Amino acid sequence: MGISYTVKSRLEGQSINYELIPHAHTRTSKESAGAAHVPTDHLAKAVIVKEDENYIMVVVPSDYHVHLGKLHHLLGRNVGLATEQELVSLFPDCEGGAIPPLGAAFQLNTLVDSSLFYQPVIYFESGDHEHLVKVTGEQFSMLLGDAERVNVATHH
Repeated sequence: MGISYTVKSRLEGQSINYELIPHAHTRTSKESAGAAHVPTDHLAKAVIVKEDENYIMVVVPSDYHVHLGKLHHLLGRNVGLATEQELVSLFPDCEGGAIPPLGAAFQLNTLVDSSLFYQPVIYFESGDHEHLVKVTGEQFSMLLGDAERVNVATHH
């Protein structure tokens, strides 16, 4: 597959120079970082949470997870993780579990862990389990659009 149509359109639409990094097939973002030989804190992963019928993308480094208690406190409302079936409908041009962390490209409100804004280079899932997209930290910030910076992640 390579790169999802939605991601490619977003990158080209914003004139972002990127590199597609191939790697062995993996199941998780953390495994992708290892297979592609990139630092886990430079690989951004997307976690999708649901509040009633609304979805929110939370972007964190691949070696972190979203602390739902912190997120609940920040938002002032209960959220839970989206199901695999919901993810398939939200990301139709992506393989299951290979969600690119570009909420704006998929019309999702997005929260981003603050630590990702300090990285000179960011990698993220392309939409399949065998490629990462590499961009500069500045380009990644542009791709995020009006995403809100938050601190709702904890290290594994």
